[in-house]
Order: sequence, then structure tokens, then C-alpha cells
Amino acid sequence: MTKNPLKEKLSDKNIILGSGSPRRKMFLEELGLDFEIRPKSVEEIYPEELQGLEISEYLAQLKATPFKEELESNHIVITSDTVVWHNKTSLAKAADKGEAFKMLRTLSGDWHEVITSVCFTTKENQKTVSSITKVKLKDFTDDEINYYIDTCRPFDKAGAYGIQEWIGMIGISEIQGSYTNVVGLPTHLVYKTLMEL
Repeated sequence: MTKNPLKEKLSDKNIILGSGSPRRKMFLEELGLDFEIRPKSVEEIYPEELQGLEISEYLAQLKATPFKEELESNHIVITSDTVVWHNKTSLAKAADKGEAFKMLRTLSGDWHEVITSVCFTTKENQKTVSSITKVKLKDFTDDEINYYIDTCRPFDKAGAYGIQEWIGMIGISEIQGSYTNVVGLPTHLVYKTLMEL
């Protein structure tokens, strides 16, 4: 049987996913990787002057910081952050239904960027790669927004929506760039970077 080229390449490495995201876990599994999940909590605070891509890169690297003391030579830690960027504003996770409604009303009928940065940390070095996907949403009715929030409770997602959920099925009118990036991990970049590490 033909072997998975990525799994072969990393056969002597211990991959650690520093995230509790079920979507990121699913993508690494689908890439055929053996890995352990070891999320560490960090306060996701970034300097106010950072914009778009700078925010996701900063936070992806920040999430790797707690691992640095314990890394062994065969470890690769993968940390990641996704930012929804609209009208020069970062839309983080919504705290409650009111905030989620406000975010989706803002995004409704307009383009926004979904930026995911992935940080690969080893004992010797660190590399961060990023992907930007442009997404156009249809104009939502209040009923559509409320139904989505009530049924999917998207409070763990940047911008208060998941493209793979009901709202994505009815609301994505156009997308430019990587689809998996919007779900939470630019798998094409992860594969390429791990193959080159």
C-alpha cells in the first residue's frame, strides 16, 4: 500500500497541536497525521496598533510561548489563530447572542477577510505562515441570523459564524481563496510547511 508522504516525512517527529479546536483536530486527522492535543491557555491580548494579518500572526506565536521551555528536539508544536477582518476591525468571538447578532448584521451583504496564521515551533526555530480568504455574504434577514445563532450557537468562532454550518450553506455568495482556511486551518499551507520543515 502506498504510504502517506507527509506521515513518512514526519515519522520521527512528535507533532503537538496546541489547540482545543475540533475543526483543527479534524483537519490534522484528515491530513493523515499522528499528533497529540495539548492546548495551553494564554490571554489573547495584542497591541492595539496591530492590523489584520499582524493580529493573527502575533496571537499564533503568542499561543506557542508556553511550550518553549518543554520542547524536545523531535517536537513540532502547531498553534494557530483566525481573525475575521471587516472595515479595519477585528471581529473576535462573540460573548453572547446580542454580540453575535451585531457581528452578523455588520458582515451581512458585504465582503470580509478571514485570516488564519499557523505557527510551527521547534526547539531550534519558529516559522509562521498565513492565509487570507475573501468572503462575500448575502444580505441576511433578522430571522435568518436569529435562527442560525439559536441552532448553531457560534460563540467559539471568530466573526460569530462557521462557513461549514447552516449560515454558510445559505449565505456564502462568493469566496476567493482557501475554503479550509475559513473553517479554521489552511491545510494546503500546513502540508507544504511541514513537508519543508
